[in-house]
Amino acid sequence: MKIGIVGGTGDIGEGMAMRLSPVFDIVVGSREQDKAEASCTATREMLKHRGQECTLHGVSNQDAVDKADIVILAVPFKHVVPTLSTLHGFEDKIVISPVNPMEKHDHFVFVPPPEGSAALLIKKLLPKEVRLCCAFNTIAANRWKAIEEELAYSVPVCGDDEDAKHQVMAMVNRISDLQAFNAGPLSVAPLIESLTPLVLNIARYNRMHDVGIQFR
Repeated sequence: MKIGIVGGTGDIGEGMAMRLSPVFDIVVGSREQDKAEASCTATREMLKHRGQECTLHGVSNQDAVDKADIVILAVPFKHVVPTLSTLHGFEDKIVISPVNPMEKHDHFVFVPPPEGSAALLIKKLLPKEVRLCCAFNTIAANRWKAIEEELAYSVPVCGDDEDAKHQVMAMVNRISDLQAFNAGPLSVAPLIESLTPLVLNIARYNRMHDVGIQFR
């Protein structure tokens, strides 16, 4: 299984590449391929120092789509529309959205688009053949990058294609100590995405370093 990360040189994208590349074949995409290659070189050296082998290649965002079986859209919500407008070739691929539409004022606020969620907007922008899932929304960038620590969180996954959803859940369950949970159809995405500002507010107001979601 080859996984492409669009926006793979941002904070979340880099952290996901660190965690996923020892397990999966990862292609890291960026608007600037040189930047993706440099990020992959740094990640390979860091993992090698930890005694971990990885499969990691830096490419353009378009190549990340073209070469992958599963595409992760690791882009901030404000960049979703301009990024997707430059890309093609998503047909029949599994696409994962960890995107959260939120704003920071004196606290974090869930600010969905008219479609109701980032995932539902992304569905509207992509070809109808795309098998879209919402996952990884509640894991912060700094937690992805803290690779000396296990990620012991629950990951709700929603989507309308049952086979794609179960493939994504199987992928989640191979990463650190993450545990995937079937959250239902893609219409549940607003509930999942709104958890992130809640988690950030709890962390802020209670002076907590590591806040995540767990279902028991």
